[in-house]
Amino acid sequence: MGEETHQSVQELAASLGALPPEFVRSEHDQPGVTTYRGADAPVIDMSDPGFGARMAVAAREWGLFQVVNHGVPSAAVAELQRVGRAFFALPREEKERYAMDPASGKIEGYGTKLQRDLEGKKTWNDFFFHVVAPPEKVDHAVWPETVAVAGYREANEEYCRHMQRLTRELFEHLSLGLGLHEGAMAEAFGGDGLVFLHKGLQVFKNGHWYDAKYVPDALIVHIGDQIEIFSNGVYKAVLHRTTVNKEKTRMSWPVFVEPPGELVVGPHPKLVTDERPAKYKAKKYKDYQHCKINKLPM
Repeated sequence: MGEETHQSVQELAASLGALPPEFVRSEHDQPGVTTYRGADAPVIDMSDPGFGARMAVAAREWGLFQVVNHGVPSAAVAELQRVGRAFFALPREEKERYAMDPASGKIEGYGTKLQRDLEGKKTWNDFFFHVVAPPEKVDHAVWPETVAVAGYREANEEYCRHMQRLTRELFEHLSLGLGLHEGAMAEAFGGDGLVFLHKGLQVFKNGHWYDAKYVPDALIVHIGDQIEIFSNGVYKAVLHRTTVNKEKTRMSWPVFVEPPGELVVGPHPKLVTDERPAKYKAKKYKDYQHCKINKLPM
């Protein structure tokens, strides 16, 4: 996949005594300086009556919330984490067998984010990304099949089944929170629009960064851009960032849920009125992706 695979962040971190200056954020962007110690991001207990209404409020005010008692077994999460750690523990040459190939136009595979941002700073992370659903979109050629990562496919497929069920349930309650029927969001997306993450996240709200407090066995749900567009701005796709710990490795297992590329996404007709005109243009998801990636006007 080119030069970027020759030295990963993982290797760089193991060989250095200090962080290279190109990775050091400016003072106004460092978590220790910019994090506001105030209210915590909402935690929603899905076993409580009326949790759907609280979820809708969190989506309006924060664009992010944590869910507990969500029905995803701890054993499934632990097994996913085990195979993920096993993959990143492989020798570099073995990991690069699954390297992302930008020339192919595909976004699946192993890689390192060493590109610079607008301030000239590099991103401090390695990644391994692949599609897990629907079945016809899955390319198992980019999934590791080695003794060192035994059970990788089974762990990912099991976790994916739980995520699909949870996504449907979240969509239903977020639809009801907009005054729509429970299937409205799923129908509009042809399937999806949420991001599921684990601990180490911060969220930007009212001009401040807040920690998303770690809650054991919780899943963090981030409202994506497509849900903000669908809701005509009622729900917020809030800015977020991840933080790192200089003493130990941080690993996350995010699940990105998105519409098919040809699907047109726009504000739901029932959420567009004379008092609240459409804030977004309807467009194919693939066109939205192109604009987002290339930083073009939406």
